[in-house]
Amino acid sequence: MAAEAAGAAAVSPAMRRDLRRVRVLRFAVGATLASAIAYAYEWPLFYLTPVLAISFLSHPLPALGRKVVPMILSVLAAVLLGMTYSLFLQPLPLVYIPLLGLTIFHIYYFMNRRGPFFVALMTLLSVLILPLAGVVDELLVLWGGAYFAFSVAVAILACMLVGELFPDPPGAPQPAKAAFQPGYVAAAAEAALRSTLVVLPIAVLFMALQLYSQILVLVFAAMLSFVPQAAKGWAGGIKLLISTLIGCAAAVVVYWLLVAVPEYHFFLVLWFLAMTAFAGIIFSEHPMAGYMGSAATAMTVLVSGSLGANADFFDNVVIRVVLIAMATLYVAAALTVIDRFLFRRTA
Repeated sequence: MAAEAAGAAAVSPAMRRDLRRVRVLRFAVGATLASAIAYAYEWPLFYLTPVLAISFLSHPLPALGRKVVPMILSVLAAVLLGMTYSLFLQPLPLVYIPLLGLTIFHIYYFMNRRGPFFVALMTLLSVLILPLAGVVDELLVLWGGAYFAFSVAVAILACMLVGELFPDPPGAPQPAKAAFQPGYVAAAAEAALRSTLVVLPIAVLFMALQLYSQILVLVFAAMLSFVPQAAKGWAGGIKLLISTLIGCAAAVVVYWLLVAVPEYHFFLVLWFLAMTAFAGIIFSEHPMAGYMGSAATAMTVLVSGSLGANADFFDNVVIRVVLIAMATLYVAAALTVIDRFLFRRTA
């Protein structure tokens, strides 16, 4: 919504209301559709589909249209990069870790120079998820790459469908498309270095401890690093923690309601209402609007591991609440320390 602020004054109040209503409905229907498909079939890495759909739909993006094919091709390229790291470089830690750090730096540097957010996010998730799967089993890398691409493709198609069903009203302001900055950009390099110093240690820690069962927490931490408010130091981190705890509280409520009424149709209605509530704040002028996307993601991450037949509430919700809260605090604290001692900035 901030990208549209420049042209907001020229838009009538009625148009703003209609635009907000459409985007709230698009978010709620798209997130529910992606979740309905994922939870109905539960293929490996199915939980990525609703998480990514929420990430895409929380931004006022234009209709995908012909962009779908290039997006899917970029996913395949990201998967190939992740599989290369997993199969050929991971057995050599002294080579793998520096190259992983260099790759993460270039991903953030590419994004900070206004490169496509989607390409940067897919590449980062691929180089984090697939090597973690390779720690458990090399064969899992091959299947993981295929299921990763499939999960992303389902999320893209769900977003494309709701974009066609609920387009922005005619004459509605569209987010300005920033031009890619070629050449060396010092500010982008500095920001990329800060993000790399935050994400690389937690990625290495997850692989060293083989925390594949908590892969969703790593995904959440990686996506959190893309939130602009996360770069605002400790104050921004506290707000992110608050929004994360809101998502955790919503996950607990959703879980116990599903325990009371364990029906698939009830889950869809409940999920639609929850996503509508989140979207109502995301596409508003509320001070927490920029953080509610993280809250919706946190709720999805927690609920995704708690709906299986043998799922345990304590293991999959309470422990993940602690891990997600720790990941949020880690990102905020690490950025504060880096700014204070490495880049010599005060709050």
